Amino acid sequence: MTGIRVEEAGDVTHPLIVLVHGAMDRSAGMLRLSRRLDDNFRVTRYDRRGYGRSTPHAGPYDMAAQVADLVEVIGTRQAVIVGHSYGGNIALATAMSYPQLVAGVAIFETPLSWEPWWPGTTAGAAARAIEGSAADAAERFMRRLVGDAAWEALPTKTRETRRAEGAAMVGELRDLQANEPWRADRIRCPLVLGYGGKGAVHHTEAMRFLHAKFPESQLFELDNARHDAPNSHSQRFAEIYVDALAAAAGEPWASARRLPVNPAEP
Repeated sequence: MTGIRVEEAGDVTHPLIVLVHGAMDRSAGMLRLSRRLDDNFRVTRYDRRGYGRSTPHAGPYDMAAQVADLVEVIGTRQAVIVGHSYGGNIALATAMSYPQLVAGVAIFETPLSWEPWWPGTTAGAAARAIEGSAADAAERFMRRLVGDAAWEALPTKTRETRRAEGAAMVGELRDLQANEPWRADRIRCPLVLGYGGKGAVHHTEAMRFLHAKFPESQLFELDNARHDAPNSHSQRFAEIYVDALAAAAGEPWASARRLPVNPAEP
């Protein structure tokens, strides 16, 4: 795959689950979740174009390109997909266009930026609208997420790396605002939706909005979690969302969903 770095874990004979990260993230942000799953599933993570080890990348960064990357990651197999934040839109767009590859989708706090009611005060909207370089937009996004002190405490090389990801972030977020990436009436696979109990209001409203659009979907709140729940609450995320997704997708995922429980982990 040209320019896209992919990692897989777990027995190759186990059913496939693909983890798709969000904007200004990378596959490492899904590593803790992957480790909760790789005894039961073949788990695939990848750095999306323009992020992590898939940087630099010339683009484009629109949804068609994102879907093409995910289809190439899946290959001739069939998968269930867990999409975090922007990654949820990639999962849904892929399920719409390639239903034969996608047995089910779980999404967590996925932005609906093209909807007229989506607020213009989010970190993504602020970064999208910034005048100046894409690198400046990436820095503004990260400062909103982690705070000024945490950003300035990062090593210079790390800050430079994150700023270099600005082209991917601006490209994909502007495309998401301008173009509806998928249509609800064309998605047929089982769907699991989630949001954090301590997350932003607009993310909660978005998942409830989608639950109304997909009346057969399952909607869960993860208590005490924020937007980074797949990393911060990886065990509970696996037990709630991945378990529900595997059960809804049917075989062979349903039989593989018995997840190890470690009460000491969130």
